[in-house]
Amino acid sequence: MLVAALLAFAIPADPGQAEILAFADAFDRAQLAQDAKALETMVDDDLVYVDGTGKRQGKKAFIALWTTPGDRFEPVVLIDRRVVLLGNDAAVVNAETMLSGSSNGERFSARIRYADTFRRIGGKWRAVHIQVTPIR
Repeated sequence: MLVAALLAFAIPADPGQAEILAFADAFDRAQLAQDAKALETMVDDDLVYVDGTGKRQGKKAFIALWTTPGDRFEPVVLIDRRVVLLGNDAAVVNAETMLSGSSNGERFSARIRYADTFRRIGGKWRAVHIQVTPIR
């Protein structure tokens, strides 16, 4: 009985939430690993990407940001992660994190909150809208 109670906290109550979190985790890993091939398939061609300055960009700019030669990213810890299910085929996943690493040998660190909107298109999850907000 105790084991069942503990497992209830570890497994999301909604199977849809578990599915979207698995995709969100894979999406985060692809970004940090600078996996352009994975990002190409995970990001919708019509992506709306709003960067930390408020500039609206698209898929090409988003993938370029994560795959810039000379950049390296450290593992992240997600804080206050939330999932908002928008039916069976869409969800918003957001969290706060400290994004750190190096760019051309120079260290950087930025505290951000992001919101990734995912939509199931043709049976596969895709990132369709991403917004990044710096936390000062």
